[in-house]
Amino acid sequence: MEGRILNNDQNNQDQQDNGSADQPNRLVQKQRKSFSKHVIGGVIGILVALVVIIGFLGYRYFDNATQPLNKSDQRVVQVEIPFGANGKKIADILQSQKVIKSGFVFEYWTKAHNLSNFHAGYYQLKPSMSLSQIAKALNKGGSSEPIQSSTGKVLVVEGSQIKTIAKTIEKQTDFTSQEFLALMKDETFVKSLAKKYPDLLGSAMNAKQVRYRLEGYLFPATYTADKKTTLKSLVTQMVAKTDVEMQPYYAKIKKEKLSVQEVMTLASLVEREGSTNKDRRLIAGVFLNRLDSKWRLDSDISVFYAINSSKSTLTAKDLQSTSPYNLRLHLGYGPGPFNSPSLMSIKAVLDPAERSKDYMYFVADLKTGKVYYAKDAAGHAANIKKVAKHNGTDENGQ
Repeated sequence: MEGRILNNDQNNQDQQDNGSADQPNRLVQKQRKSFSKHVIGGVIGILVALVVIIGFLGYRYFDNATQPLNKSDQRVVQVEIPFGANGKKIADILQSQKVIKSGFVFEYWTKAHNLSNFHAGYYQLKPSMSLSQIAKALNKGGSSEPIQSSTGKVLVVEGSQIKTIAKTIEKQTDFTSQEFLALMKDETFVKSLAKKYPDLLGSAMNAKQVRYRLEGYLFPATYTADKKTTLKSLVTQMVAKTDVEMQPYYAKIKKEKLSVQEVMTLASLVEREGSTNKDRRLIAGVFLNRLDSKWRLDSDISVFYAINSSKSTLTAKDLQSTSPYNLRLHLGYGPGPFNSPSLMSIKAVLDPAERSKDYMYFVADLKTGKVYYAKDAAGHAANIKKVAKHNGTDENGQ
């Protein structure tokens, strides 16, 4: 009996000991479950907060992007929508042209409002316009060619090259320089002008290897670009002005057995080589004497045009440019004019001074503006030395 009682007591003691050991384990498990619940709850809370924040920010962004880019900006931006452009392409163009805030939002907004029947063409849009106004304009359709939407004036400066005129047009009108240069390469358009002004452009159309057929034929003057003026009509004004100014001289050009292209080419060189009427006439005489003697014209102006550069000095490599415009390397007039000459330079070519003195060279003193002329290489070398001594530098002359 005692042995059994002892055994029972031992069992009870063992059970008590085991219960004491399990109690901490259950407490730990309970704490772990509580911690897990808190962590899961916290994560869910953070995710919910992030969703709310992202949704709010997304709404703010979308709402902001549907507003005009700049309500106070009334500047007109000419935008070209190419044929076949889809909604995404159109939206990207509008954003890149700084007409809307977001191309993505514009594309989504137009789809949501069932506004997607857009047409190709040129549009005059403003950063102050709403998405609805822009979409309605695109639905209505644009013009088939660039249009000047506000009154402006374009000044073609004497001696300007076409690439310079392109920058002027972009600065003073709604047209871009790329649009202007593309029009200068539009053979169909140029041929239509030649048909309209055959006396002026006939020889230009026959010229070979020209960079721009209208180089030299956009007369230096101020032109008004009224509302609805097209780029073609603006260029036509310039060519028409040249034709008007040249009308009194076509007969004389023919009598001198010159072409208009040759006269305009020489005039464009004279324009940049001389500053006074007297010197322009004398320089024209030098060029004509050289041509009669089968000499190269040797004008640096031609080299700058040949290498398509406006830098101030030429290198030995520049002088060897194989471009047909390089008249330091090639005989004759070259392909055509180098800029838009003034009427003074044109008249200088048609009425050169002192050709009987047989001047074949000239060099200018850049400090004083004085031009020195010589009949032979020895006289020219002496003039160069004189100019170099005065300026303290080496000089090159023709």
